Amino acid sequence: MTATAPTGFRTHEVFNQAPPRIDVNEYATNLPLVEGVARYDADWANDELSAVGALVGTESFQHDAELANTITPEFHSHDRYGNRIDEVEFHPAYHRIIGAAVEHGAHTSAWADPKPGANVARAASFMLFAQVEPGHACPISMTHSAVPAIGLSPDLADVWLPRLYGRGYDGNLVAPGDKPGVLLGMAMTEKQGGSDVRANTTRAVPNSDGTWSLTGHKWFCSAPMSDGFLILAQTDHGGGSALSCFLVPRVLEDGTRNVFRIQRLKDKLGNKSNASSEIELDGTIGHLVGEPGRGVRTIIEMVARTRLDCVYGSTAGMRQSVAEALWHVRHRSAFGATLIDQPAMTAVAADLALESEAATATALRLARAHDDDADETEKAFRRLATAVAKYWICKRGPHHAYESLECLGGNGYTEAFPLARRYREQPVMAVWEGSGNVIALDVLRAMTREPESVAAFDAELAGARGASTLFDTHHDRMRAALTELATLDPARAQLRARPVAASMALGLQGALLLKTAPTAVAEAFLAARLGEDRDLEYGSLPAGTDFATILERH
Repeated sequence: MTATAPTGFRTHEVFNQAPPRIDVNEYATNLPLVEGVARYDADWANDELSAVGALVGTESFQHDAELANTITPEFHSHDRYGNRIDEVEFHPAYHRIIGAAVEHGAHTSAWADPKPGANVARAASFMLFAQVEPGHACPISMTHSAVPAIGLSPDLADVWLPRLYGRGYDGNLVAPGDKPGVLLGMAMTEKQGGSDVRANTTRAVPNSDGTWSLTGHKWFCSAPMSDGFLILAQTDHGGGSALSCFLVPRVLEDGTRNVFRIQRLKDKLGNKSNASSEIELDGTIGHLVGEPGRGVRTIIEMVARTRLDCVYGSTAGMRQSVAEALWHVRHRSAFGATLIDQPAMTAVAADLALESEAATATALRLARAHDDDADETEKAFRRLATAVAKYWICKRGPHHAYESLECLGGNGYTEAFPLARRYREQPVMAVWEGSGNVIALDVLRAMTREPESVAAFDAELAGARGASTLFDTHHDRMRAALTELATLDPARAQLRARPVAASMALGLQGALLLKTAPTAVAEAFLAARLGEDRDLEYGSLPAGTDFATILERH
């Protein structure tokens, strides 16, 4: 006799699961981003950003993001006939994603059409694409960041900048002049040096035609299928050796492939869609960028811009994390109530939203400071604030991703949902372009060598004084710490660098929220991050927090 389930049992019916989060306009639903774009003079880009938001929210774009990270790049050293080709094959989904980002100007639109808010619009577009698929953002970022370096050499700029500004994408290895647009990568670090690029051993010697030949290796070369790379190499200079910067084309102007030997692809924790490689140069042709022997100085602005893009990338990751977490807890029920209505979950979700909003406010403020109309005070502010934000926001990213993942429970830990991928992705932003200690030391360097940056940073915070006793007290403590730091010897100053950088970052975020966000948002952030009972664990918001106002913005 066949047994039947008692009436009322639904053992095979799927229920109490959140519906797919698809066809959501990721721009229109991100109120802090929309408000920031308008605040910082970029609302002229609203239609374009809305189009990007709709695109990245589609089911097809999300599926492409999944494919690009599960069918990962594959290295082919030789073709089937035995010819060395050094090619990396990507899934077509990756090409569709990066092609869309280029089409919408997420790479170089701020350079191609400079005006008030140009960097804000570009930052918003970059973050929207990186929110759903972060790996492709590496070459997008490096292409943007390379522009000021190439601009130091007028002959190169005349040829290469129009190519970088192009809105077309072709992933094949062909002559750069035959493409509708080009992308750049970089190869700076070597096995023995890491962030200490002055320890590099790659050498460059001049050729009779004005080019240079480079020989050596690079331990990390991101996006090896790019059309060109900025590379540091030692050159004879002033009776000794000094680093110079070179633009190394992947394919020469006549269509001949440059010597660019990929040794292997890195097997990374995350960032799977982006091929990172080890390469060997052997008589590889390069073009001098900037002055000989001034390679580090040449790339300073590029490094600053890529660090800023790390802030954008971490902020984009926070937005994806909180959006996915809120979607789940607004649709899932447990213990007789929707998860979002359970007090413990309400507090966690609101705290995640606060961190995301604070990061967004910081990212857009920094973007505006990088526009062409920035005065000397803005330039001084961005010098220090970019390093401070890079240190803190990128370091908070993995913790934020983990807590968001936990909101989904077991679903969040599976690869079928995007937060497992995001959790692996967030640490790269903290490592890329200088890990925590390197950035903290850069904060010290800025304070010492460019004291005007400290004054500009302090002025930004001072503009929020009087609105919150918590903030004013924190600002006073921060000022005292900076004063003390200036009296310490270098070794002791290094020991204080990280907590001081964190204090500065929290002060900056608090000031920006006080000036731009609803009172409920600013007060909750300050109570959780700056109060006497502050606890950087999520969900420690005080009683009386206006959860509804915080959450309705996300």
